[in-house]
Amino acid sequence: MKVTAAVVDEIHGPFRLEELDLDEPGPGEALVKIVASGICHTDEITRHGDLPMPFPGVLGHEGAGEVVAVGDGVTRVRPGDHVVIGWPSCGACRNCRDGEPRYCARLGEALCGGGRLLGPRAGQSALRRPGGTPVHSHFFGQSSFATYSLTWADALVVVPGDAPLDLLGPLACGISTGAGAVFNTLKPGPGSSLVVYGVGAVGLAAVLAARLSPATTIIAVDRHPARLTLAAEFGATHTVDVREADPVAEVHRICGGPADYALECTGVITVVRQAADSVGMLGTCVLIGGAPAGAEFGLDHLSTLWGKRIVGTLGGSGRSQALIGALVELHRQGRFPFDRLVRFYDLADIDKALRDSRQGDVLKPVLRMSH
Repeated sequence: MKVTAAVVDEIHGPFRLEELDLDEPGPGEALVKIVASGICHTDEITRHGDLPMPFPGVLGHEGAGEVVAVGDGVTRVRPGDHVVIGWPSCGACRNCRDGEPRYCARLGEALCGGGRLLGPRAGQSALRRPGGTPVHSHFFGQSSFATYSLTWADALVVVPGDAPLDLLGPLACGISTGAGAVFNTLKPGPGSSLVVYGVGAVGLAAVLAARLSPATTIIAVDRHPARLTLAAEFGATHTVDVREADPVAEVHRICGGPADYALECTGVITVVRQAADSVGMLGTCVLIGGAPAGAEFGLDHLSTLWGKRIVGTLGGSGRSQALIGALVELHRQGRFPFDRLVRFYDLADIDKALRDSRQGDVLKPVLRMSH
């Protein structure tokens, strides 16, 4: 079938809208009509070579839409279902079997191998130019910067039919990453203290999640006053503007010592060290932000030796169905208003959406597809 997609031809290349041919669903696959797709920092760094996606290819990994067809053997979803496209996984490795498919042993291949992970057509792209030249597909199992996406059916999360489908794509990655880091990775205890470094979309999702936890001190750290104001509205008990104060010293002052938990959402190496220095003995620092490929950071050995934990997290950990389903319901209840982070753009305006995001004018750009 014919689809319209934003194609990147080479590393650092621009997005260009093209008409491509997309395969019909085979065994285990589902065809999803994309309603909207969030733009994530990972799309941008992949375009610039920090993830090894082959090009030409179609990016996009925060897609939501409607199932329009399924392949043989698919029973979990059916045409007409409204879905968020979760991350792909092999389902067979130890981590997948243990309930942590975000850490699938075949993760690199699953996210940016450029073709299907599973099934009789594994390794093959689903997209072609009209002359038959392949265009790499299945970025994070979906390549959702397109009007339709061919996905592995088991990755789909069915959502209620009355949920705002054009809003839900960011729950596939960015928003669930911040929230899941609190709910699944940290699980703050009663009376605990938590500091979030970088309150963009991911960090603000973490603040929203922390507000729903028993943590009683929630500190937001950033350099943008508007974001700090929003963090306070979302539940931060304290805010720190790094242009005016040393964040580590401020965290220690507010908490009367080190914080229990820190979440590093910027991917900036100097900020990684600040986040790690904000927690003390038996404290946990979670690395969330994506730094450039090959980036390294250093820690003080002695203070880390005293029970400090430095933990990475991907996609909020856990299973997509449980986390995304919970966030949809929390939003419906008015307890997780992530819609306040979103600004909508047409697919044709993808460059403006990216520019606005880089400049900090928008927290979470979402592309609406026209069919």
